[in-house]
Amino acid sequence: MATKKAKKPAKKAAPKKAAKKAAPKKAAKKAAPKKAAKKAAPKKAKAKRKPNAAFMKALTPSAALAAVVGAKALPRTEAVKQIWAYIRKNKLQDAKNKRMINADDKLKVVFGGKSQVSMFDMAKHLSKHLS
Repeated sequence: MATKKAKKPAKKAAPKKAAKKAAPKKAAKKAAPKKAAKKAAPKKAKAKRKPNAAFMKALTPSAALAAVVGAKALPRTEAVKQIWAYIRKNKLQDAKNKRMINADDKLKVVFGGKSQVSMFDMAKHLSKHLS
């Protein structure tokens, strides 16, 4: 006689319960953004940044710098702007390496006697002539 093996009942109930629990969570996630979109508050305008008082303080240029930017007291930011205007007007920026500034007679005194200065070193040289 051949023995028959008893079949074990399949566990179908467990996967269905897991599927039922997962379905409401997905529906809840989909519903949440719709509610948030309806209640979106209007954006507030950003407040303008106030300039730092130290940058806006009027400084007196030295005699050498006054030949380029004028003798009137002015903030450091304006002095840099006027130096750049002078450089562009007289075409003193190096043609091959735009970071370098070729000094003429007026700027050579400001740049400590150097004939060519990097634009990043320019601020260092300017600070010596503003007080």
